[in-house]
Amino acid sequence: MITFSSVQPTTATQTPATTSAAAVASLIPHRNSHPHQLSFSSFAPHHPHSHRRRRLSVRAIDAAQPYDYEAHLVHRFTQSTKLKIAVVGFGNFGQFLAKAFVRQGHTVYAHSRSNYHSIAQSIGAAFFSDLHDLCEQHPDVILICTSILSTETVLKAIPLQRLRRNTLFVDVLSVKEFPKNIFLQVLPNHFDILCTHPMFGPESGKHSWQNLPFVFDKVRIGNEDSRVSRVETFLDVFKKEGCTMVEMTCTEHDKYAAGSQFITHTMGRILEKLQLESTPINTRGYETLLNLVENTASDSFDLYYGLFMYNKNAMEQLERLDLAFESLKKELFGHLHEVLRKQLFGKSEESGFRRPMLSKLPKNGTPLLPLQSENGTPLLPAKSESLGDNGNLG
Repeated sequence: MITFSSVQPTTATQTPATTSAAAVASLIPHRNSHPHQLSFSSFAPHHPHSHRRRRLSVRAIDAAQPYDYEAHLVHRFTQSTKLKIAVVGFGNFGQFLAKAFVRQGHTVYAHSRSNYHSIAQSIGAAFFSDLHDLCEQHPDVILICTSILSTETVLKAIPLQRLRRNTLFVDVLSVKEFPKNIFLQVLPNHFDILCTHPMFGPESGKHSWQNLPFVFDKVRIGNEDSRVSRVETFLDVFKKEGCTMVEMTCTEHDKYAAGSQFITHTMGRILEKLQLESTPINTRGYETLLNLVENTASDSFDLYYGLFMYNKNAMEQLERLDLAFESLKKELFGHLHEVLRKQLFGKSEESGFRRPMLSKLPKNGTPLLPLQSENGTPLLPAKSESLGDNGNLG
């Protein structure tokens, strides 16, 4: 503590020399009773006509403020590991992911054709109706959450010149080769590309992401440590939520997805056409079918159409499904035909009649042969003539 005291005595007359000497001597620091208190005393010169004694005491307490340097470093490190993520396409799925980003402390910007300002505010995100304004925030990550059909249009509408040159672009589409090719065509080489597919949605992941698959492919990532670290930080969002992280190429993903996701959506939509209803005697298997209808019906038809249109393996799976259904019907009708023959001819033809059996379908990737009727007439074309080899309309 440092104390400055000023005392003006009025009881005696002092010469200038005495006054000067006293003033100098009084500025010499001296210790008082407090071990950390340093005092300076100053005596002002005497004014002959002043008979009033004044005492001015000014005390400045300069206590050291607590400064936790370690906490400051921890805060700086925490901030350095947080991302600024721009979600382009703030529909149901974009909002679903944004909640997890905000929950883990990342900054989220949102953009969509519709006005989701109030929803973004309730989540803790900032909504921008103009893409230029969003890009001027210099996000670390641009996350494309649009429909498959509108991806190319939206990507080309982004003002790339307003972004940092090493910005990371990520997609979460249900097909992977299509966005990968679009990214490589549209984005300059200095932008990073990460193709991902969370194998769940707002319905299947509404309670937890624990053990749900998250597929990713690091298509193009710069060699700088900061860019490698940024990708890992983004993937950590899904690791921390408990996802099963699966790294595979976009080609491998589309091959597997055609045999799983596309078939699942197809069966769900077929069952939806049947208008299945719950009954008082539901079996567990029937409950599973009802849940399948509920999960697939909540997705837009554009998603299902995109799974078919932009995955070249989907047409093969559709043909295999049709072939399996025709084979199953043939086996059923064969059994019925056997019963009728027994009723008409008894045991006279039992030894010469062979019961039709459901033949095994060829494995995925094997050219499909047309299904033959009993007279040799094809029941199903081997290859659809309306679609080209890449699954697009010819």
